[in-house]
Amino acid sequence: MAERIVLQSDDVSRALMRIAHQILEVNQGADDVVLLGIPTRGVPLARRIGANIARIAAMEGAEVDPAAFVGALDITMYRDDLRRRPLTQSHPTEIPLGGIDGKVVVLVDDVLFSGRTIRAALDATRDLGRPRAVQLAVLVDRGHRELPIRADFVGKNLPSARSERISVQLHEIDGGDDAVIISGREGAAGEEPR
Repeated sequence: MAERIVLQSDDVSRALMRIAHQILEVNQGADDVVLLGIPTRGVPLARRIGANIARIAAMEGAEVDPAAFVGALDITMYRDDLRRRPLTQSHPTEIPLGGIDGKVVVLVDDVLFSGRTIRAALDATRDLGRPRAVQLAVLVDRGHRELPIRADFVGKNLPSARSERISVQLHEIDGGDDAVIISGREGAAGEEPR
């Protein structure tokens, strides 16, 4: 099956701005919100959503520093497939100053598939503190859940066959333009099992 671009750079930007607006609306502002990106591509997505939240706040006359509420959450040691997959690398967990206790933690990832990555992220979050609530923001929800996990904020619902591969390309990691690509092959570079 040939590759097909489902989202281009402008579409990704619009989706992330929409997610930022939704996060602010649902949580009545950004005061108690902490965004934690799940490596690899969830981290730059969280940073972009944080920058969008800061832009929205500035338009409303408030000053918000994304560095104060955006971080990264390493889930490597919480994955349930460590025995099957060699440990390639871990990424540092970066929790914003003030921690996550009593906060609304929004986990950010690129693709929601089986739900296993998010289950690992929930376990990792539990070890860091006790948030008031945990929400999930994803750029793409492709279905095929194996666990009862649902995203609160979705850039694009993209029903797909299990045999199809959804690939997210971000200029911070992959170079070039942002894109979401669907193809008929599974397991190629750029997509981790989720």
